[in-house]
Amino acid sequence: MAKQDTDDKVRLDKWLWAARFYKTRALAKAAIEGGKVHCRGERCKPGKEPKVGDEYVIRTGFEERTVIVQALSVVRRGAPEAQALYAETGESIVRREKAAEQRKAGALGVQTDGRPSKKQRRQLFYLRGGSGEWVE
Repeated sequence: MAKQDTDDKVRLDKWLWAARFYKTRALAKAAIEGGKVHCRGERCKPGKEPKVGDEYVIRTGFEERTVIVQALSVVRRGAPEAQALYAETGESIVRREKAAEQRKAGALGVQTDGRPSKKQRRQLFYLRGGSGEWVE
């Protein structure tokens, strides 16, 4: 990386954006302010300066990652270069994969196909003891 790409002083929101955890810097800032990024068990501020070796817990959507900062960058590049900025811990990978399997299996909630169709509503009505006659 060139001199302008790496810097000793990088804002945390800018680093999260450059590492491609969030699509925009504004989203990264909002996530930090919303308590979705922790360092050493404490909430961070967008202006915090990450150092090489720092460990962050980052929540995006359903996923929670524990990453260790490997390099600093202020420029957003392609995904392979962005992945070189951090290393995810082994236990974090296992936890994420287990959670993904549970979501696929539907263990976290009831999943439906949406609203029932007219035919399905009629079937539910008759199943619940409806006589088919209009009652006021």
